[in-house]
Amino acid sequence: MRPLPRLFLAALTCSLVGALSVPASGQSIPSADPEVETPALFDDEAGGNANGDDPAIWVHPSRSGKSLVIATAKEGGLYVYNLDAEQLQHLPAPAAPGPDDEGGRFNNVDVTYGFGGRDLAVVSDRGRDQLRIYAIAQGQLTDVTDPAAPFVFNTTQPQVNDGETAYGLTTWKDSTGTYALVSRRHTTSIGLVKLLPKPNGKVGYQVVRTLDLPASFALPNGQSWTPCDEPGRTPQVEGMVVDQQTDVLYAAQEDVGIWRMRADLTGTPTLMDKVRDYGVPATYDPATEECTPGVDPGYGGQHLSADAEGLTIYYRDDQKGYLLASSQGDNTFAAYRKEGSNAYLGQFRIGTHNSVDGVEHSDGSTVLNVPLGDFDEGLFIAHDGANTPAVPDRENTNFKFVGWEGIADGLDLDIDTDGWDPRD
Repeated sequence: MRPLPRLFLAALTCSLVGALSVPASGQSIPSADPEVETPALFDDEAGGNANGDDPAIWVHPSRSGKSLVIATAKEGGLYVYNLDAEQLQHLPAPAAPGPDDEGGRFNNVDVTYGFGGRDLAVVSDRGRDQLRIYAIAQGQLTDVTDPAAPFVFNTTQPQVNDGETAYGLTTWKDSTGTYALVSRRHTTSIGLVKLLPKPNGKVGYQVVRTLDLPASFALPNGQSWTPCDEPGRTPQVEGMVVDQQTDVLYAAQEDVGIWRMRADLTGTPTLMDKVRDYGVPATYDPATEECTPGVDPGYGGQHLSADAEGLTIYYRDDQKGYLLASSQGDNTFAAYRKEGSNAYLGQFRIGTHNSVDGVEHSDGSTVLNVPLGDFDEGLFIAHDGANTPAVPDRENTNFKFVGWEGIADGLDLDIDTDGWDPRD
């Protein structure tokens, strides 16, 4: 995520799904009410350089009210909350290995169940280019990362310090093992990383394969388009989620759109939906570090305003459900069917409710269909990149908790609390 969305250019080498339906002109966007919010995180020295980014939910095996919310805060490490959004635990990011090296910076987190009899939270450490792995037991997280864990994408510490490191992350499990899908910052790369049991209860990993999404795209007018960015950078992916029922990976390339592909990174990716600025030419200005846009040729999508960010899936029975995506540029979320050709269903916002403010500039989000404590019809959690009340000269972020029924009612979506169990 960048603090403010910027225009970027690109050129399509993979197939495009047919046009998706567009909401009627002038149709209002429904707003769902947040119920509770986590304490403010401040990205400064006094706040421990904590900058919220991505949440995940761990479901307690027998007492849903004891489930946990686990969230990344970049240099601030990892925060653990209960379902009342109260902080239970804080785990700092690891220190830099040397005085001139980058320290830990936790970007994305996801949960996987039953790895060697344990539930795990898996985190992308963008500062160290590693995965950090935590065992979840008795309401606490414990670091079980193999001390010899390798870099994910780099081979030397100076390369890591250059910043092209592990970025977005989601987990996936099939009959062959437990995996993390990890994107690489400032590039189009995604890696398939297999988790491995190690001595003394530690967990390591190895990269199985990588896939590079396109960095430039052929437009219908015969021209090519490349997302505008600083020299040497290509359009990165952050938000990702695997459909655990069909082994399909969805990946949000921030200034391009949402890709659909096999979770094992074989086969040909398909661009499922595009951001509105897709195809718009722009020129990078090194003085302002911004991209100046040209004339829009009209090839963009209708539902996502760059950056396309956090992806999550609400599961229903019979392999049905909903894919939700953060449209960061207009502070909304887009909903699609997860089955078939991913038909577009509508947009929603997280508004202000009582003393809880709405969601803006959202990076990560997560949703579960199962009853969780007082959220008896499911729970949606979103990062808020502009938490209020604002505090002068302090970047203020946190996470909002929303009952699924508030989103479902606004978009006429189904509520299915027993159609899928994340522990199965």
